[in-house]
Amino acid sequence: MIRKLIRNAHFFTPVDNGGPLAGNFQGRVASLEHGAMLIRDGLIERIGTEPDMLTDIDSGRIDEEVDCMGKCVIPGFVDPHTHMCFAARREAEFGLRLKGTSYLDILKAGGGILSSVNAVRKTSEEGLLEATLENALSALRFGTTTLEIKSGYGLNTETELKMLSVIDRVRRLTPLDVVATFMGAHAVPEEYRKAPEDYVDLLINEMIPAVSRQGIARYCDVFCEAGVFSVNQSRRILSAAHSAGFGLKIHADEVHDMGAAGLAAELRAVSAEHLLAASHANIVCMAKSGTIAVLLPGTAYSLQKPYARARDMIAAGVPVAIATDCNPGSCFTESMPFVFGLSVMNMGLTPEEALTAATLNAAYSIGMADRVGSLDPGKQADFLILDGGSPAILAYHAGVLPVEAVFKKGERMNTKRNTR
Repeated sequence: MIRKLIRNAHFFTPVDNGGPLAGNFQGRVASLEHGAMLIRDGLIERIGTEPDMLTDIDSGRIDEEVDCMGKCVIPGFVDPHTHMCFAARREAEFGLRLKGTSYLDILKAGGGILSSVNAVRKTSEEGLLEATLENALSALRFGTTTLEIKSGYGLNTETELKMLSVIDRVRRLTPLDVVATFMGAHAVPEEYRKAPEDYVDLLINEMIPAVSRQGIARYCDVFCEAGVFSVNQSRRILSAAHSAGFGLKIHADEVHDMGAAGLAAELRAVSAEHLLAASHANIVCMAKSGTIAVLLPGTAYSLQKPYARARDMIAAGVPVAIATDCNPGSCFTESMPFVFGLSVMNMGLTPEEALTAATLNAAYSIGMADRVGSLDPGKQADFLILDGGSPAILAYHAGVLPVEAVFKKGERMNTKRNTR
């Protein structure tokens, strides 16, 4: 048994009452000055004021002590939406978008997602693993201790299974907790461009059963958008996935109001993601269904689009989470601090609401809140020491990395670049 004492800390943690925080409770964050946390074998045993903790603890039974120097300590970030399993960057497309070419026009011309598909299909599993490990370890350096990674750059059974295998190997080779999502419905591949319904049939009859047998993916996601998958196609795919035992997610109303947020509510999907163009009526439906809104402000920033209406969602009672959307095209960032800052400065979240969105609500959106997302006894000792006195430092000290130390299961991570 290894026991560690984290002391002289100012703790900030969302209050976990058994579900994601929404509405007036979105910013319900507990603050504990002069705090201490006792860790046993990687789990939080106790947390309280330092004088009370030291009175009850036999100092001879402490194996390691960490003095936080009065700085802010928060839960490790949970990044619930990434596409960081890819083989090649798409920097040239960034230039095209700056010149006014739309994201969907790039996709229609064979770029975008389809460009990444070609690269992933040509890359060996080992090559894909190396690239994905680099992205995942970069996220760890920025304070992410738990993340989701989607497939979706294969768009055939063999390559989608290869991607999911790589995602699972990242889980086994790094300290990170990694949740895999199957997203074969990320785009219609070139070979099915003239027969998209045939591709939907392939997803339902071959790919979903194969992914289920593989046993790696926990969720199934669909890109419900104009020129990609319609609401009816998305409903068919997600219904088949639900029958196969997958949790449901939807890339919803990113560019156009397709009614995908309403579909998420109808199917009681765990999350609807993007939501830049979602209607107010469907936001209300999401609140009634308990569907979590996973917002991606880095993507709005990169695409130079209006941000998702986070304040309207909170007012309606929708639980809000935030994520990087790390991908090679529309948002190439692994930095949750950057996303946190955008959420506060450009989406109107308070620092407390953004902290909940980046930790506890994010953990609920990927089924990990029993282990991570808040600093509670029994959960993993995943936490960050910030170079500041409160979570506001993540937005206030812009353009730098205010994460001073990253701990995963009570172990301080080596966050130097190109090490693992």
